[in-house]
Amino acid sequence: MKTSHRILAGLSLTAGVAALVAAPGWTQATSGTVARYTVDAGTSSGMAAMGAGGGGVLGALGGGGNQVAHELYLKLGSSRSPTGEADADHFMPAGARLGTSVPLETPRSAATPRGTPGEMPQGQMPEGRLLLFWGCGEHAGPGQPVVIDFSKLARGQVPPGLYANYSNLPEAWSVNAGNSRTYGEWPNSRDGKRVEANASLLGAHRVASNYAPEIAFDLADDFMPALRPATRDMASGAVGLSWNALEKATGYYAWVIATNPEGNSRDMVWWTSSAKQAFGGPMGEWLSPAAARQLVADGTVMPPSQTACAIPAEVKAAGGPFMMTQLFAYGPQADFSYPVRPANAPRSWSPEWIARVRFRANAMVMHGMPGMGGFGGGEERAGEQAPEPALPRCRGLRGIAERAAGLCR
Repeated sequence: MKTSHRILAGLSLTAGVAALVAAPGWTQATSGTVARYTVDAGTSSGMAAMGAGGGGVLGALGGGGNQVAHELYLKLGSSRSPTGEADADHFMPAGARLGTSVPLETPRSAATPRGTPGEMPQGQMPEGRLLLFWGCGEHAGPGQPVVIDFSKLARGQVPPGLYANYSNLPEAWSVNAGNSRTYGEWPNSRDGKRVEANASLLGAHRVASNYAPEIAFDLADDFMPALRPATRDMASGAVGLSWNALEKATGYYAWVIATNPEGNSRDMVWWTSSAKQAFGGPMGEWLSPAAARQLVADGTVMPPSQTACAIPAEVKAAGGPFMMTQLFAYGPQADFSYPVRPANAPRSWSPEWIARVRFRANAMVMHGMPGMGGFGGGEERAGEQAPEPALPRCRGLRGIAERAAGLCR
């Protein structure tokens, strides 16, 4: 057990690499529309399910790697001010198993206190290096790895070509407190209940508030099936990654985060399945089908017909035998508006409200540690939740990564 905890502690530092070098946020389109509403629905499996609602990453030590969980994020933005205190609810179909409705809470802005967990202590700089690999294949391509010194990155010395340009992706708009006069979200401090593994979103949805028009739509798409990735060692030293095909997937994307507990523990290894050097950006989020098609065409995302990818031998050699591997499947999208969008709508068309529902599936497995998020053994326990461990508070640069891995709060 101690060995497993030590490996997780080392890997926890690498789990937040994407957050540390995340590309700048997407641009936000503006229009005369009063209200915008987004629903992001996900199906998580393996270790990703534990983080989504099955007890955190440490729950894997109890043998719960075959879990499946659902995640749901609701965001309402309006150009209006509320009549009184902001109040909004999303009324769900009975199959959602969330009660009659869930409240969309308007966050109260507050100044960030000095010494907030996750900040770097004043005067200290991060140490170590980030080794970047990319592309499916038994061996890494030329020019790999690209090596980044964390202390230089923290000083703003970003190597050229590190970030891919995702500003031109179609439908890359978002809803947040910064681009809305009034904003509400769920889950929140008032209601943080989990979405059960057997929940369904099929049916009628209605959003009622005192700062936006009423929004109503019927969903014919539901949570995606679970991804079930598997890894195997290859004679070349590479690691074979394979997964089940999902019927409505529009593309797949994988990455590996690793640090070698028996090597230089300050070195982090980050590999992505992209055919070119393309790190950061929205691949860990929800993508529209149009965006997925564009990213498949340029080699960043794997096509929906692909169900296998070799992780290069050099990645395993640098990262060690225990590699945290995450796989994403992007799914369908449903769009709604009032009035309904006419055929061949002009660019000036501006409905009273728009709503967007996106779907995805993601899974996380730990290569080299049977039972840690894999699907090869044991009976699936969909929705079974391990007891929540008592987590320490996140501190320093390491804390940013540990929070992403579910090892601190």
